[in-house]
Amino acid sequence: MPNSTRHNREQALVAATRALFDERGFQDVPVEEIAKAVGIARGLIYRTFASKDELFALTVTDYLHELAELLETAAASETSSRGRLELVTEAFAGYGRRYPAFLDSSLALMHRPARELQEIVSDSVWLRLGQGMASCLGVVADVLREGTERGDFAVDDPDYTANLLWTQALGLLHLARIGVGVRRVAPGVPGLFAIEAGDVVRSCVAHALAIVGTAPQARQDSSA
Repeated sequence: MPNSTRHNREQALVAATRALFDERGFQDVPVEEIAKAVGIARGLIYRTFASKDELFALTVTDYLHELAELLETAAASETSSRGRLELVTEAFAGYGRRYPAFLDSSLALMHRPARELQEIVSDSVWLRLGQGMASCLGVVADVLREGTERGDFAVDDPDYTANLLWTQALGLLHLARIGVGVRRVAPGVPGLFAIEAGDVVRSCVAHALAIVGTAPQARQDSSA
């Protein structure tokens, strides 16, 4: 297959997969539906990708490249360390709320050890997924690194902390998507209570600020 034809088919399959993810959710997208959306036979998917895992990994990569641009814009729109971290965290949270399938697919990739995932996808797909992750995490790490250099944050390892914040935010946003919590209302009697997405986003920001050694407060005008 000519490289251009393969590339075009790959792009079409990733776009169709993402559209179905966004429409139906990550858990309800069989390969047959993806092939139908593109107008090809199911078998042609496996002439483009070694497995469904490869296709799904590249779909996550598509989300990641889009998210990286949003994070970069957020980081560039503020000059204070605190403000930059707040805006980047809010941008991540907003993206996760807008695209629930991004949360599901990202968490699904994290369910297996990295070494196991690396063994079932090609080197090219593994590299591209890593590039997508690094493009996002690099923005966060740069904000943490520059904030530490200014003396605003207390972060020993910006890259580790960026990964920590990323994973924490994914879990918190999943709670926002569920929208309910569980509590004990009486001995042996559980009850549910509503959880507002806005409260979860504020918790994401507060936790991020706490981890880097600062506390949440009203964002100050950077021009002051």
